[in-house]
Amino acid sequence: MAQTATGQRTATTGTQTLSGKKFQEALAGYTFLAPAVIILVIFLIIPMFAALYFSFTDWNGITPLNRQDAFGFVGLENYQRLLLETGRRQEVFFTALKNTVFFVIGVVPVQTFLALALAVIVNQTWLRGKGLFRTAFYFPSITSSVVISLIFMWLFTRNGLVNVAISAIFPNYDPVTWLEDPNGLIHNFLGVFGITGNTVGDWAKTEIASVSLWDWISGPSVTMFMIMILNTWTTIGTLMVIFLAALQNIPGQIYEAATVDGATPWTIFRKITVPLLRPTTFFVVTLGLIGTFQVFDQIFVISSGGPANTTLTIAYLVYRSGFTDSRMGLAAATAIVLFVIIFAFTLIQRRFTGERANA
Repeated sequence: MAQTATGQRTATTGTQTLSGKKFQEALAGYTFLAPAVIILVIFLIIPMFAALYFSFTDWNGITPLNRQDAFGFVGLENYQRLLLETGRRQEVFFTALKNTVFFVIGVVPVQTFLALALAVIVNQTWLRGKGLFRTAFYFPSITSSVVISLIFMWLFTRNGLVNVAISAIFPNYDPVTWLEDPNGLIHNFLGVFGITGNTVGDWAKTEIASVSLWDWISGPSVTMFMIMILNTWTTIGTLMVIFLAALQNIPGQIYEAATVDGATPWTIFRKITVPLLRPTTFFVVTLGLIGTFQVFDQIFVISSGGPANTTLTIAYLVYRSGFTDSRMGLAAATAIVLFVIIFAFTLIQRRFTGERANA
């Protein structure tokens, strides 16, 4: 009996010690997590709920909130103005949506492909000076976006380096101001064959969400295309580093076995490298979608939504509604709609690439 009692006391003491150790580990873990959680709540969660709250009001963003007449509740009126009511406000929103979708479709696939290609190149063992190339490719990503945008504006002005270079090759070239051209690329291409808005049929005049079908298929404007090139150049460096880290985590024995089996480099890349990079590709594409839907700084610096709203994006529309038009409630509603759009596109992208990435 004495031995049994002693054994029970020892087991109880051991259980208490184990529980106390788990408690200390949990306490230490939560202590280290607390600063990040606090920052997340203060700078992300609370502002999100505040934006949702103000999207149901008519606050102008100027009147102090402690005043009794600072704002009034308008319910879903702001959302109705954006999505349902016919008029200038709805037309501008869907124009911004069209421009943003063109920007996403044009930038995300290109930057993903170029980032992967650069990562594969700088990962080759035979390449000399790999560190120099990695730094050069990554440098635009760590440079101020405003500074790069200003340099880009100078390059594409009427007397900029681009027009000077073209004039040196073609003496009869008439310099143009690239960043002031509102014409869509697809419209310009069709115009070469004599197809314009005046020559197409009535089907092109059909309006979808206050924008004619002919305008929906215009493609990005020349100015927007220039900004797309700039954005792609400044982001591929960061995505290249992500792909490079994933490439270096692939075991070398896999490539050695494939080489012994007689696989060509292209077959190894297509059958081995690309499938093993699916989780990383999913991550990179998700980052690209979120970043391009929220593009603002380059639009603000280069064109401020012009010319003729051809570079107006949803993120810039949020800024313009809140700080230029003093309609912070409407700006908050636009931001919430943008959040829903990004969330929906991320889920769709996860549906098509995430399952294969997890396979």
